[in-house]
Amino acid sequence: MVLKELSLLPGVSGDEGAVRSYILDACRPYADELRVDRMGNVIAFRRARLPGGGKHALLVAHMDEVGLIATAIRDDGLISYEPIGGIDPRVLVSKRVFIGEKKVPGVIGAKAIHLQSREELQKMLPHDQLYVDVGASDRASAEKLVSLGDYMHFDSDFIEFGEGLVKGRALDDRVGCRAALMALRGDYPCDLTCAFTVQEEVGTRGATAVGAVVGADCALILETTSANDLGDVDEHLRVCELGRGVALSFMDNAAIAHRGLLRALRALAERSQIPWQVKRFVSGGNDARAIQTSRGGVPTAVLSVPCRYIHSPSNVMSLRDADAQLALARAFLDSGAAI
Repeated sequence: MVLKELSLLPGVSGDEGAVRSYILDACRPYADELRVDRMGNVIAFRRARLPGGGKHALLVAHMDEVGLIATAIRDDGLISYEPIGGIDPRVLVSKRVFIGEKKVPGVIGAKAIHLQSREELQKMLPHDQLYVDVGASDRASAEKLVSLGDYMHFDSDFIEFGEGLVKGRALDDRVGCRAALMALRGDYPCDLTCAFTVQEEVGTRGATAVGAVVGADCALILETTSANDLGDVDEHLRVCELGRGVALSFMDNAAIAHRGLLRALRALAERSQIPWQVKRFVSGGNDARAIQTSRGGVPTAVLSVPCRYIHSPSNVMSLRDADAQLALARAFLDSGAAI
């Protein structure tokens, strides 16, 4: 399964090499032009194979994931870290990580709960009160295993469970990479560029470089978004729900969808009987911000897969929603990228 293979690859922002190598190999049989820019983005171009209107569509998915980076080695052998991307420290305690190129195993720890003061028990422990335990007894022993600046990615397996659900790390946004890779295989009446970007989690930096050089007529961002669909949550606050299809976003904190493009996507979904839903909350941001404002402006919309426990070691999503994301992207390309 392509999604499983992508999920298991390490690719913390700034260290996307393993994901990039996989994607390059997957693109080569289908791309007419393939290159890696100086930021590390993969840009794959496929010419129109069918007669059409000469449009050029851009699909964007980011390769990077949230993670940690080693910032200090303490005298007691414990490793201090900084988060890369937005990570709630409450999801980290007792989670396992791999550190550096040698994949040194470690465990994220905190002061034992029965030793915490009443004040500490009543608040969330911040990142600077957590640490990574690599089993070293002192600084010298730890320095044989870990160097400052080593990246850390979560040790979390990919499993299928429940009613068509999967659990894995980095589903944000390897599911979008999967959709772009699958879309690249098709024949369409429009030119297609698939861009696999770096450093989205730390400020859409890769997409900024892509937007500066790819002169597309329109763009679809293939993403994930938080699903707030569990527990005693009012329906209008659920953002989106697993199993109800691809989520179309009219706005987030960084971009507003092009109205004509959004209407076209909704009509295509209805006509093609592709399950879809509206993202019912204005939050977050993604590569749409950088692409939308590039080269004088590019009509842009976001197709998201609902994801529980996003930015944690264990993302959960529905394969039905992932298939709907891919189906709608393909339907749009089949239409000749008509807005």
